[in-house]
Amino acid sequence: MITKLLIANRGEIAYRIMRTARAMGVATVAVYSDADAKALHVRSANESVHIGPSPAAESYLVGAKIIAAAKQTGADAIHPGYGFLSENADFAQAVLDAGLIWVGPKPASIRAMGLKDAAKQLMRAAGVPVTPGYDGADQSVERLTAEAEAIGYPVLIKAVAGGGGKGMRKVDAPADFAASLESCRREAKASFGNDEVLLEKWITSPRHIEVQVFGDSHGNVVHLFERDCSLQRRHQKVIEEAPAPGMDAETREAICAAAVRAAKAVDYEGAGTIEFIADASEGLRADRIFFMEMNTRLQVEHPVTEEITGVDLVEWQLRVASGEPLPKRQEELSINGHAIEARLYAEDPAKGFLPSPGRVDRLLFDYRARVESGVEEGDNVSNFYDPMIAKVICHGDDREAARTDLVRWLDNSYVGPAKTNKAFLHACLSLPDFANGVLDTGLIEREEAGLTAVVEPSAQVLKSAGARFRRDWLDHTDWDSRPFMEGMFGFRLNTAPRTTVALYAAGQQFEVDASSDDMTTGLCSDRERDGTIVVTQAGQSYFFSTIPDAAKGAASAADGAIIAPMPGKVIAVDIAEGQTVTAGQRLLVLEAMKMEHALTAPFDGVVEGLTVIAGGQVQVEAVLCRVVPASE
Repeated sequence: MITKLLIANRGEIAYRIMRTARAMGVATVAVYSDADAKALHVRSANESVHIGPSPAAESYLVGAKIIAAAKQTGADAIHPGYGFLSENADFAQAVLDAGLIWVGPKPASIRAMGLKDAAKQLMRAAGVPVTPGYDGADQSVERLTAEAEAIGYPVLIKAVAGGGGKGMRKVDAPADFAASLESCRREAKASFGNDEVLLEKWITSPRHIEVQVFGDSHGNVVHLFERDCSLQRRHQKVIEEAPAPGMDAETREAICAAAVRAAKAVDYEGAGTIEFIADASEGLRADRIFFMEMNTRLQVEHPVTEEITGVDLVEWQLRVASGEPLPKRQEELSINGHAIEARLYAEDPAKGFLPSPGRVDRLLFDYRARVESGVEEGDNVSNFYDPMIAKVICHGDDREAARTDLVRWLDNSYVGPAKTNKAFLHACLSLPDFANGVLDTGLIEREEAGLTAVVEPSAQVLKSAGARFRRDWLDHTDWDSRPFMEGMFGFRLNTAPRTTVALYAAGQQFEVDASSDDMTTGLCSDRERDGTIVVTQAGQSYFFSTIPDAAKGAASAADGAIIAPMPGKVIAVDIAEGQTVTAGQRLLVLEAMKMEHALTAPFDGVVEGLTVIAGGQVQVEAVLCRVVPASE
């Protein structure tokens, strides 16, 4: 058995792996960049090693530094987690060549499934159904354009080395193909170092169904049933669940058997996921489910499988990597209840899901859930990495029980002051179609306007804010300060008390009742260090202050200023000083937290004051240029 494990990752997955290792009596080693020097996974490990500057390309993606850290600390195994180097066959081989145990599949298996085009060809040979499309070697624009026409629009462009939703573009019309191909290739090159793509037919009413598989070095392969990851936004998973809603026994048997054949075709060892796309226009049917790709690693959403099977997948990984056979046979595995996972991110849905890095001063998590997090109060969400704060998983006897528990958790938990997608998750879980199990990957896109709408504080929210003000401010104020209180809030001694107080939120003033100490509003409320009162309803957090809101920033899109919405790197500048542009035209592209963000012209005009070049770094709220209306 492994005695000391180095985790070549960060954040919640590093901490989650450490938890299982600790329970098994395995010592752990963390690696960290400058940005993560005080991170939870570093504080929790038995030992830690600094491996470089904050950018992942100079730290977490440098395999030689990680192997050196393992040697330095006497670790006998490396677990890659997910992302970073987890599906890098060369790194896996280097680990083995260094005499260390690689907690993952054999390098040959990673290579076989690492390129989507080669994987599809392999799956065809193994009798696994694949999506119609083009995965040929000719990558010329002319050939790809012709193949897209032959497949028929809409088509999906996918990076052959992609994963995690990166390097994917849906194209609805021929006129959009060239620009989408360019964008896809650029993102693929930046993310994976490979800009080759394949094309697939866009499936009507698509469901994203994946099967957890596990193999050992003794020739055994089992499946641990399926997960449904259909609730996505721009190919990024938002909510995952197991088992898949509407999956009958016959279809489950067919898809899981196909997944096992796929794993056996590459002599698979360790944890892996076979991803399928299902045409659910007539429900889930075995003859309308097609292989997409294999992820040769642990998945972000693995906890929902653990919850319904009672299996610790990380423990299985460590045992299999140590040479042990699988702990259970296929007939010993079964489904118990239902589990749903939501990904809580530091991002602002009302502003196009822009990342919201920064310090997390308050972290109040309701107890009715399994929470996987790499963040504690006082930690920072870095702009260098994925903005995930936590994964929240609820398990129930049935799907509705799991869903309502997750909704309740979102109602009774708070993260601040960073913006989060908590209200968005709440709205997704509350959609009638989701509640009824009527899913496809386009559901969020169709409902996005309503899902991201900012809702004004209700009477119940205002009542809770006033009650919290009474409890935390008035009841704990020294009587000697009453003249100050009278002047500021309008209370008077020896007269009938004024029962309202002015609180400010999002630039508005609200007169709230502060005469009651009744805290039975049923809403989660809190007071931050700066005195801000926070009230949560339907996952939405409302921030109330006794001080009027100050307008942030002197420039805005209304006067033509193009402002950096977050710190990041300029990866494309499509304009020049003095150029005439039209409303909606792309001007620049920023990259932050592994995502591209296009900045567009707010109206027709001329570019002035361009201050950046491609490759430059910008800070949040920096004015990058202005669009000035053309003189008439």
